Amino acid sequence: MSNKIAIIGGGNLGTAIAEGLISSGFKKPGEIIVTKRNTATLQPLKEKGVIVSSSNEEAVAFADWIILAVKPFQVKDILDTLKPNLKADKHVLVSVITGIWISDLQEIVGKDFTLFRAMPNTAIAIRESITCVCKHNASATQEQYVKDMFDQLGKTVLIEEKLMDAATVLGACGTAYAMRYIRANIQGGIEIGFDAATASLIAAQTVKGAAELLLTRHTHPEQEIDKVTTPKGCTIAGLNEMEHQGFSSSLIKGISTSYQKIVGK
Repeated sequence: MSNKIAIIGGGNLGTAIAEGLISSGFKKPGEIIVTKRNTATLQPLKEKGVIVSSSNEEAVAFADWIILAVKPFQVKDILDTLKPNLKADKHVLVSVITGIWISDLQEIVGKDFTLFRAMPNTAIAIRESITCVCKHNASATQEQYVKDMFDQLGKTVLIEEKLMDAATVLGACGTAYAMRYIRANIQGGIEIGFDAATASLIAAQTVKGAAELLLTRHTHPEQEIDKVTTPKGCTIAGLNEMEHQGFSSSLIKGISTSYQKIVGK
């Protein structure tokens, strides 16, 4: 296997994946082909050496790893067209399509293929995604390759597919929850004297730093909270007031509500 990659669907997500794999040095530009009906928008990738094409068949013939990055309503027609060109002993399919389960892909291409389902979030555009991945019929080597690939675009966690809906809420909807917290922080900062631009910078960098502490030190949030809460201090006073107003419980309830919505309950 040459590990050449075809990205079927050169939209925002597909191009972000291609850009990340190139800029990280994970793949050479000439080892990636990206398809789109209108290839004019792929000109920046082409200038970097990526192969661009309007032919999905050409992409499948070129590559071993097929990343499906199309709209959910397009996947059946595209795979039905590509079926004569797909070979279970050659091609590995990696779907980043929202709401498409491994069983949905199997209904179209059969159960012999190695299949991965991956769910990145919007921070993939700056190579800071958390990507949740599940698998079917994959070897340890293939599993590691997929993890290595998405690690170029942020961080990757392997999960069971039954947790994909929960992962969507925590990892994808979670971006919006974090943004809402930052926005509230900015509004509070303005109220206590900062201009909007300065408040935005302080709030965003503080959240980034807090996250990096957890990712780097592998500590529990409460351990880091303890380091900035002094007896009778302003931090604990603020935290306690937030809890009195239902901060943690409302966030947990929001996550639970999003999950019930996505699973249709």
